[in-house]
Amino acid sequence: MSYLYPQQAIESLEFHKVLQLLEQKCRTNAAKERVRKIKFQTKLELIERALLQTEEYRNILSASDYFPNDFTKELQKELKLLQVSGATLQGDQLNGIKELAFTIRDMMSWFKRHQGIFLHLRSLSDKIVYEKKIAEIIEEVIDETGLVRDNASRELQTIRTDLARTRQDLRRLFDSILRKLQKQGYLADISEGFLNGRRTVAIHAEHKRIVKGILHGESDTQKTVFIEPEETIALNNDIFSLERAEKREEFRILSQVTATLSGYHPLLEQYYNLVGIYDFIRAKALLAKDMNANRPRLSNHPGLQLVKAYHPLLYLQHLQQNKPTVPLNIALDKQQRILIISGPNAGGKTVSMKTVGLLQLMVQSGLLIPASMDSELGIFKQMMIHIGDTQSIEHELSTYSAHLRDMNYFMQHANGKTLFFIDELGSGSDPNLGGAFAEAIVEELAHKQAYGIITTHYLNLKVMAGKVQGIVNGAMSFDEERLEPLYRLEVGKPGSSYTFAIAERAGLPSKVIERARQITDRGHFKLDKMLSKTEQQSVRLEDKEKRLDTAIQEQERLKSKYEVLIDKERLRQHLETLKLQNKIKKEELDYLRDMERKFKQIIHDWKKATDKQEVINAAEQLLFKRKQLQTNEAAAKKTDKHYEATGKLPQVGDWVRSTQNHQVGKLLSLKDQKGIVQIGNLPFTIKLEEWISVRKKETKLTKKKS
Repeated sequence: MSYLYPQQAIESLEFHKVLQLLEQKCRTNAAKERVRKIKFQTKLELIERALLQTEEYRNILSASDYFPNDFTKELQKELKLLQVSGATLQGDQLNGIKELAFTIRDMMSWFKRHQGIFLHLRSLSDKIVYEKKIAEIIEEVIDETGLVRDNASRELQTIRTDLARTRQDLRRLFDSILRKLQKQGYLADISEGFLNGRRTVAIHAEHKRIVKGILHGESDTQKTVFIEPEETIALNNDIFSLERAEKREEFRILSQVTATLSGYHPLLEQYYNLVGIYDFIRAKALLAKDMNANRPRLSNHPGLQLVKAYHPLLYLQHLQQNKPTVPLNIALDKQQRILIISGPNAGGKTVSMKTVGLLQLMVQSGLLIPASMDSELGIFKQMMIHIGDTQSIEHELSTYSAHLRDMNYFMQHANGKTLFFIDELGSGSDPNLGGAFAEAIVEELAHKQAYGIITTHYLNLKVMAGKVQGIVNGAMSFDEERLEPLYRLEVGKPGSSYTFAIAERAGLPSKVIERARQITDRGHFKLDKMLSKTEQQSVRLEDKEKRLDTAIQEQERLKSKYEVLIDKERLRQHLETLKLQNKIKKEELDYLRDMERKFKQIIHDWKKATDKQEVINAAEQLLFKRKQLQTNEAAAKKTDKHYEATGKLPQVGDWVRSTQNHQVGKLLSLKDQKGIVQIGNLPFTIKLEEWISVRKKETKLTKKKS
């Protein structure tokens, strides 16, 4: 029994198009190969791990963090050669292996810096050990351009030193010969060439017997010949010999390095496999980012609950066209295992069904899905799909025969862990017989406890929800007034096919439509009309709800605006308070500046005055006037609470109050308009003109008693 039925199930759900988009995100052949080998998984642990790894990588991309997996070289050939005895890798191939090792080193360092997070990505490299000797072995002998270093061996260094010196000798000698031949007029316009690996002079053909040396060729016109001068033959031979010695030594060094690295072949295979895995996960994360995809909750039990789900291909297409996509909300559980979707053609029945099937297939293949994180998907052991035309010329099956073949497979193999999808169940046959078979098939699938979605126009299937346990209706909304599908699935009620409304939209003659109404079975027409009426009432109710939501949103907007205005008013009042405080501080500053000016004047007067007491009095009045006024005012208020003036001249024994600081005391004696007043326990000499006679006020309690 297959996990997916039939073989073209992936194409029926358009999963192959999702895989094509995923493969385009891959940078390495290893990752692309993993895309081609994606399988429908049934183990919760494997699915959960794949989703978490993809989610972590998407979080890295969203945070604009850099994960060092930029290695994209294809090293399958090099890794195979490491297993072959006597094989030799060239410098650029060895540098590719070095880059691979450095990539693993950088990955390990990255995970170390991000200790405690990205645990599922990190777990892939837990058993990988970075061996720094791999890069060191290569760097010792190969430079960044892939050439063998001069100091890779003593022999090579000696050869290259001799080769450089010999080439320099040849260059000087050759330049001398050129100058000599130039003076003699033997040189052609191009003066020199390079043939058969030897440096030659270009001589006019008529002088070729005069210049001694080896003839290596002539021009197409035969007017110029190329001769290796006799004087340079020995040096050229020496250079040729040294170059061959250099190649032999380089080959020996490369062979030795290749042989050394062959011991690290298993580890290098792990490195290469790991960068391919990370590139594969990166591709899944990039695709998830494009689709605004999330990781749903997973359950080991069959069932699903999709919240704000989108068909990924439709979502991407609408995104490019700047069009909105209507989300899908749907649930299948033990109480509602089978959903029968009805509604008009081109209303979105098949798209809704494909959305559920495609998202389930994506999740069980380890891909994030364009749906809310509140979604929850169970794990199904098998998926069965019957969508579109399934006729088979090869097996001489008509559409309906192929339809029955699939239904037979469904009924034989379906169980409580099966998720099936059937588009237009019972179509392709006599409506009455097709409807009867469809009803019997649905009953059998419900008896098998299978989960699934069925699209249909049959009325007898629509009424099954009330008769067979586990079956629920769903309708695709349609606006009959505007004759437009709304592409919105409403679970819990059947939908009308809107046959006559769509016929009117298509422009059929009214008499034909009316005749069709007369021919249609009354009960059938009445039920479809009732469904249509119910659905339109629902559409109008939803319009009212939308208007109400709009009004509520407008009210919230006005409330927010009002709150902003209140905040602005509070701010204005606060600013006014600050301005007032600043004004008071300015007045104080002006007062202090005035005091400073007057104080300087007092100092100036002190220096010149003969009567120092007069200056002191002026200073006291200046310094303490303001404070005294404030203190006196407070003291006056306090005294007025307890004492009142008598209006008579002060006499010894009276209570008296100062008109300056409002202190109250007992007058002990009088002499020459001066007196002694006892305030508290201390006597003070006073001027009588500054004091008045007072008496204590009677309290309310005293008045009551009296």
